[in-house]
Amino acid sequence: MADDTTLIIEDRGPARIITINRPQVLNALNAAVITALSEAFHALAAEKHVRGVVLTGAGEKAFVAGADIAAMRDLNPEQALAFARRGHAVGDLIASTKVPVIAAVNGFALGGGCEIALACDFIYASTRARFGQPEVKLGVIPGFGGTQRLLRRVGLGRAIELCVTGEMITADEALRIGLANKVCEPEALLQEAVACVDTIATMGPLAVAEAKRVIHAGASLPLAAANQLEAQAFADLFTSRDQSEGMSAFVEKRAASFSGE
Repeated sequence: MADDTTLIIEDRGPARIITINRPQVLNALNAAVITALSEAFHALAAEKHVRGVVLTGAGEKAFVAGADIAAMRDLNPEQALAFARRGHAVGDLIASTKVPVIAAVNGFALGGGCEIALACDFIYASTRARFGQPEVKLGVIPGFGGTQRLLRRVGLGRAIELCVTGEMITADEALRIGLANKVCEPEALLQEAVACVDTIATMGPLAVAEAKRVIHAGASLPLAAANQLEAQAFADLFTSRDQSEGMSAFVEKRAASFSGE
């Protein structure tokens, strides 16, 4: 386990658990957290044993309750743009990580916290979780990708409603509108997310990475172009040992032993 004042990083089998560790301020995002997250996700490229990431927040109250407003209050437009670009960069890094990333939302995921959760591939939420983009209450809009990732996750009308009202919604409502994938009791949240990674770890790692890449890349393409992308990725996997092993194991009625090659 690696532990510092900003992040706690722990491996449980094939799952890497990254915990944002500022519970005294409800895990609010600041420059140090953004830098630490960037470093932690960059480091994953060299960690071949990690088959999935669980991102969560320390304590019982918050995943990430938002950005540090006191730190943002006096920014000028140029500084605000630089801060937003850093937030976008870490969101893009999370989204582009080869292994799936699960947000285990244990409490408040508001503003930048909701945006970090949206950058993850999917969201498991505690029954205590609350989601929202309340930036309009501060006279600004989401700046870390919230307007665009929320739009792609829940659709145009719901995204606009959440962004212009600043409404905070429950875990059950997040599940209903497609923002969350699963709602768990608080004590089971981390266990459920790690169990999901355990399941992913039994699949072909090259196929998992390609499925994630193609879905993300195809989301902004016309259907015909996205289907071409899918077909090529499907064909390319037939050069891998994993494809041969997976299909041979199926025919031979045995468990596959994937190598990631």
